[in-house]
Amino acid sequence: MKKKIAAAALATLGAASAFAQATAQTTAAAPASALGNSIKYLAAALAVGVAAVAGGIAVAKIGSAAMGAMAEKPELSGKALPYVGLAEGICLWGFLVALLILLL
Repeated sequence: MKKKIAAAALATLGAASAFAQATAQTTAAAPASALGNSIKYLAAALAVGVAAVAGGIAVAKIGSAAMGAMAEKPELSGKALPYVGLAEGICLWGFLVALLILLL
C-alpha cells in the first residue's frame, strides 16, 4: 500500500514538473508575473492534493480503529467518532492554504 501511494505521489510530482517546464518554455518571453502565477497554481494544487491524501490515510486508520473499539464496546461510539471528524479537517486546512496561496 505504501509503495502504491509513493508511486502515485511520484507520478503526480513528475507530471506537475513536466507541466511546469512546458509552461516555462512556452512563456519564456512572457513577463515574470505569468511564471509566478503558474507556480502559484501548482503550489495550490499540491497543497490540496497532499492534504487530501493525508486526510484519507488518517480517516482510514482512525475509522478502522474506531469501528474495532465500537465492536467490543458499543458505548464508545460517541467518543470515537469525533476523532474521525478531526482527521477529515486536514482536508479543509489544505483547501484553506490553497485558497490563501491563490488570493494573496
